[in-house]
Amino acid sequence: MRPEETPPSFLSITRRAAGALALMLALVFALTGQALAGGKDGTQSRAYAAYAKGDYVAAAALLIPLAWQGDAKAQGMVGYLYENGKGVPQDFVVAAQWYGCAAEQGDPTAQYLLGLAYDKGRGVPIDVVLSQKWLILAAARAGKQERDTFTRIRDAVRTKMSRAQIAAAQEQAILWMPAPPYVPEPLWLNRPRSFTPF
Repeated sequence: MRPEETPPSFLSITRRAAGALALMLALVFALTGQALAGGKDGTQSRAYAAYAKGDYVAAAALLIPLAWQGDAKAQGMVGYLYENGKGVPQDFVVAAQWYGCAAEQGDPTAQYLLGLAYDKGRGVPIDVVLSQKWLILAAARAGKQERDTFTRIRDAVRTKMSRAQIAAAQEQAILWMPAPPYVPEPLWLNRPRSFTPF
Protein backbone atom coordinates (compact mmCIF):
# COMPACT_ATOMS: atom_id res chain seq x y z
CA MET A 1 0.00 0.00 0.00
CA ARG A 2 1.40 3.45 -0.90
CA PRO A 3 1.79 5.98 1.95
CA GLU A 4 -0.87 8.31 0.54
CA GLU A 5 -3.46 5.50 0.51
CA THR A 6 -5.47 4.78 3.61
CA PRO A 7 -6.85 1.35 4.34
CA PRO A 8 -10.61 1.04 3.90
CA SER A 9 -12.51 1.47 7.12
CA PHE A 10 -14.82 -1.15 8.57
CA LEU A 11 -17.75 1.22 7.89
CA SER A 12 -16.89 1.63 4.20
CA ILE A 13 -16.47 -2.13 3.82
CA THR A 14 -19.79 -2.67 5.60
CA ARG A 15 -21.63 -0.17 3.37
CA ARG A 16 -20.30 -1.72 0.18
CA ALA A 17 -21.04 -5.19 1.47
CA ALA A 18 -24.60 -4.19 2.41
CA GLY A 19 -25.32 -3.12 -1.16
CA ALA A 20 -23.75 -6.27 -2.54
CA LEU A 21 -25.66 -8.34 0.01
CA ALA A 22 -29.04 -6.89 -0.99
CA LEU A 23 -28.40 -7.76 -4.63
CA MET A 24 -26.99 -11.16 -3.71
CA LEU A 25 -29.96 -12.00 -1.45
CA ALA A 26 -32.44 -11.17 -4.20
CA LEU A 27 -30.49 -13.44 -6.56
CA VAL A 28 -30.10 -16.23 -3.98
CA PHE A 29 -33.79 -16.12 -3.07
CA ALA A 30 -34.82 -16.11 -6.74
CA LEU A 31 -32.50 -19.00 -7.61
CA THR A 32 -33.53 -20.94 -4.52
CA GLY A 33 -37.14 -20.51 -5.55
CA GLN A 34 -36.41 -21.93 -8.98
CA ALA A 35 -34.52 -24.87 -7.49
CA LEU A 36 -37.32 -25.69 -5.04
CA ALA A 37 -40.21 -25.09 -7.43
CA GLY A 38 -41.79 -28.47 -6.78
CA GLY A 39 -41.59 -28.34 -2.99
CA LYS A 40 -44.55 -27.92 -0.65
CA ASP A 41 -47.11 -27.84 -3.48
CA GLY A 42 -45.34 -24.95 -5.23
CA THR A 43 -45.71 -22.61 -2.25
CA GLN A 44 -41.95 -22.06 -2.09
CA SER A 45 -41.68 -21.15 -5.75
CA ARG A 46 -44.63 -18.74 -5.49
CA ALA A 47 -43.12 -17.18 -2.37
CA TYR A 48 -39.69 -16.71 -3.96
CA ALA A 49 -41.24 -15.37 -7.16
CA ALA A 50 -43.31 -12.84 -5.19
CA TYR A 51 -40.19 -11.80 -3.28
CA ALA A 52 -38.16 -11.42 -6.48
CA LYS A 53 -40.94 -9.22 -7.96
CA GLY A 54 -40.95 -7.02 -4.85
CA ASP A 55 -44.42 -8.15 -3.74
CA TYR A 56 -43.33 -8.50 -0.12
CA VAL A 57 -46.84 -8.75 1.31
CA ALA A 58 -47.58 -11.79 -0.85
CA ALA A 59 -44.11 -13.21 -0.17
CA ALA A 60 -44.61 -12.83 3.59
CA ALA A 61 -48.04 -14.46 3.43
CA LEU A 62 -46.52 -17.49 1.70
CA LEU A 63 -43.20 -17.63 3.58
CA ILE A 64 -44.46 -17.30 7.15
CA PRO A 65 -46.39 -20.61 7.14
CA LEU A 66 -43.33 -22.33 5.63
CA ALA A 67 -41.16 -20.78 8.34
CA TRP A 68 -43.48 -22.10 11.05
CA GLN A 69 -43.11 -25.56 9.47
CA GLY A 70 -39.34 -25.34 10.06
CA ASP A 71 -38.18 -24.52 6.52
CA ALA A 72 -34.75 -22.90 7.07
CA LYS A 73 -34.69 -20.89 3.81
CA ALA A 74 -38.15 -19.53 4.54
CA GLN A 75 -37.14 -18.71 8.12
CA GLY A 76 -34.13 -16.74 6.89
CA MET A 77 -36.24 -14.86 4.38
CA VAL A 78 -38.92 -14.10 6.99
CA GLY A 79 -36.16 -12.75 9.21
CA TYR A 80 -34.98 -10.53 6.38
CA LEU A 81 -38.53 -9.27 5.78
CA TYR A 82 -38.92 -8.39 9.46
CA GLU A 83 -35.50 -6.77 9.68
CA ASN A 84 -36.26 -4.51 6.75
CA GLY A 85 -40.01 -4.02 7.29
CA LYS A 86 -40.91 -5.49 3.91
CA GLY A 87 -44.44 -6.87 3.86
CA VAL A 88 -44.45 -7.10 7.69
CA PRO A 89 -43.85 -4.57 10.46
CA GLN A 90 -40.16 -3.90 11.02
CA ASP A 91 -39.03 -5.76 14.14
CA PHE A 92 -35.37 -6.53 14.77
CA VAL A 93 -36.10 -8.93 17.64
CA VAL A 94 -38.45 -11.09 15.57
CA ALA A 95 -35.97 -10.94 12.67
CA ALA A 96 -33.16 -12.19 14.92
CA GLN A 97 -35.36 -15.03 16.18
CA TRP A 98 -36.04 -16.24 12.64
CA TYR A 99 -32.39 -15.84 11.67
CA GLY A 100 -31.48 -17.90 14.72
CA CYS A 101 -33.81 -20.74 13.74
CA ALA A 102 -32.45 -20.87 10.19
CA ALA A 103 -28.82 -20.38 11.29
CA GLU A 104 -29.02 -23.25 13.78
CA GLN A 105 -30.19 -25.49 10.92
CA GLY A 106 -27.14 -24.49 8.86
CA ASP A 107 -28.47 -21.88 6.43
CA PRO A 108 -25.35 -19.80 5.57
CA THR A 109 -27.24 -16.64 4.59
CA ALA A 110 -29.14 -16.68 7.91
CA GLN A 111 -25.85 -17.36 9.74
CA TYR A 112 -24.35 -14.31 8.03
CA LEU A 113 -27.33 -12.09 8.83
CA LEU A 114 -27.41 -13.30 12.45
CA GLY A 115 -23.69 -12.56 12.71
CA LEU A 116 -24.35 -9.01 11.49
CA ALA A 117 -27.22 -8.67 13.97
CA TYR A 118 -24.90 -9.59 16.87
CA ASP A 119 -22.26 -7.20 15.56
CA LYS A 120 -24.68 -4.26 15.39
CA GLY A 121 -26.99 -5.19 18.27
CA ARG A 122 -30.06 -5.37 16.04
CA GLY A 123 -32.63 -7.46 17.90
CA VAL A 124 -29.97 -9.10 20.06
CA PRO A 125 -27.34 -7.72 22.45
CA ILE A 126 -24.01 -6.76 20.85
CA ASP A 127 -21.75 -9.78 21.16
CA VAL A 128 -18.63 -9.90 18.99
CA VAL A 129 -17.90 -13.52 19.91
CA LEU A 130 -21.31 -14.73 18.73
CA SER A 131 -21.08 -12.42 15.73
CA GLN A 132 -17.74 -13.93 14.75
CA LYS A 133 -18.96 -17.49 15.38
CA TRP A 134 -21.87 -17.06 12.96
CA LEU A 135 -19.73 -15.21 10.41
CA ILE A 136 -17.10 -17.99 10.53
CA LEU A 137 -19.80 -20.59 9.89
CA ALA A 138 -21.43 -18.52 7.15
CA ALA A 139 -18.14 -18.04 5.29
CA ALA A 140 -17.30 -21.73 5.62
CA ARG A 141 -20.70 -22.91 4.37
CA ALA A 142 -21.43 -20.23 1.74
CA GLY A 143 -21.71 -20.84 -1.93
CA LYS A 144 -19.12 -19.44 -4.31
CA GLN A 145 -21.01 -16.17 -4.92
CA GLU A 146 -21.49 -15.31 -1.26
CA ARG A 147 -18.18 -16.57 0.15
CA ASP A 148 -16.09 -13.48 -0.65
CA THR A 149 -18.59 -11.08 0.92
CA PHE A 150 -19.09 -13.25 3.99
CA THR A 151 -15.32 -13.67 4.42
CA ARG A 152 -14.64 -9.95 4.04
CA ILE A 153 -17.19 -9.04 6.73
CA ARG A 154 -15.99 -11.86 9.01
CA ASP A 155 -12.45 -10.51 8.75
CA ALA A 156 -13.60 -6.91 9.33
CA VAL A 157 -15.45 -7.88 12.51
CA ARG A 158 -12.37 -9.80 13.67
CA THR A 159 -10.37 -6.54 13.72
CA LYS A 160 -12.51 -5.38 16.68
CA MET A 161 -11.78 -8.47 18.77
CA SER A 162 -9.12 -9.55 21.23
CA ARG A 163 -7.19 -12.78 20.67
CA ALA A 164 -9.18 -14.44 23.46
CA GLN A 165 -12.47 -13.43 21.84
CA ILE A 166 -11.33 -14.73 18.44
CA ALA A 167 -10.28 -18.03 20.02
CA ALA A 168 -13.66 -18.33 21.80
CA ALA A 169 -15.55 -17.66 18.57
CA GLN A 170 -13.45 -20.20 16.67
CA GLU A 171 -14.04 -22.82 19.36
CA GLN A 172 -17.80 -22.22 19.28
CA ALA A 173 -17.79 -22.50 15.48
CA ILE A 174 -15.84 -25.76 15.60
CA LEU A 175 -18.21 -27.26 18.18
CA TRP A 176 -21.38 -26.12 16.37
CA MET A 177 -23.61 -28.83 14.90
CA PRO A 178 -26.70 -28.26 12.73
CA ALA A 179 -29.97 -28.54 14.62
CA PRO A 180 -33.12 -30.22 13.39
CA PRO A 181 -35.85 -27.88 12.07
CA TYR A 182 -37.49 -25.84 14.79
CA VAL A 183 -39.41 -22.61 15.25
CA PRO A 184 -39.02 -19.78 17.76
CA GLU A 185 -41.06 -19.36 20.88
CA PRO A 186 -43.85 -16.96 19.93
CA LEU A 187 -42.27 -13.74 21.14
CA TRP A 188 -45.46 -11.78 20.71
CA LEU A 189 -47.23 -13.74 23.45
CA ASN A 190 -45.43 -11.47 25.91
CA ARG A 191 -46.01 -8.28 23.94
CA PRO A 192 -48.84 -5.73 24.36
CA ARG A 193 -52.24 -6.65 22.94
CA SER A 194 -51.85 -4.17 20.09
CA PHE A 195 -48.93 -6.21 18.69
CA THR A 196 -49.78 -8.39 15.70
CA PRO A 197 -46.98 -10.53 14.26
CA PHE A 198 -48.21 -10.55 10.66
